Amino acid sequence: MSAGNNKMDIALFGTSADPPTIGHQGILQWLSGRYDVVVVWVSDNPFKSHRSPLHHRLEMVRIMIAATDFARSNVELHPEISNPRTLITLERAQQIWCDGNFSLVVGADIVPQLPSWYRSQELLSQVSILVIPRLGYTLSKAQLAPIESQTKQITIADLTLPGVSSSSFREYKDRSGMLKEVLDYIDRYDLYN
Repeated sequence: MSAGNNKMDIALFGTSADPPTIGHQGILQWLSGRYDVVVVWVSDNPFKSHRSPLHHRLEMVRIMIAATDFARSNVELHPEISNPRTLITLERAQQIWCDGNFSLVVGADIVPQLPSWYRSQELLSQVSILVIPRLGYTLSKAQLAPIESQTKQITIADLTLPGVSSSSFREYKDRSGMLKEVLDYIDRYDLYN
């Protein structure tokens, strides 16, 4: 719980998970130890094209969560809040957790896109932003400035993740950053061929 009030600290972690990797898993483990609730959903990112249908990506995230040891039992998959527009997702989350302090979790590669998101000023005014560092992405003060002036708070996570990505799997079939359980699902449904 947050110090000084009774509101729950809630991390909102949306992902395209195309497919989910050990990087996604590491983020969830880190969030689990720091937030009251970690809310996960899978969505179609309007800025990306997706190789696997949403229902398969959702199931792969469900498998990843089930296969992961978390600091607490506070990581929850909520497909019902999923929407390509994050503001709509936030509104749905606010209906479920009326007393939440919401932190929107985004990768460093996403930060420059935030000002162009649907009704971004309205979204940013209602959340804190937690930036997850990504190998190869350095954020400048100029990139952070427009967001800092609009959001409650912006924090860069003190988290080091393995240098893996979904695109490495999709483009090069690099299986090293993947969970066995997720790979089994991919193989069973012949995804990404």
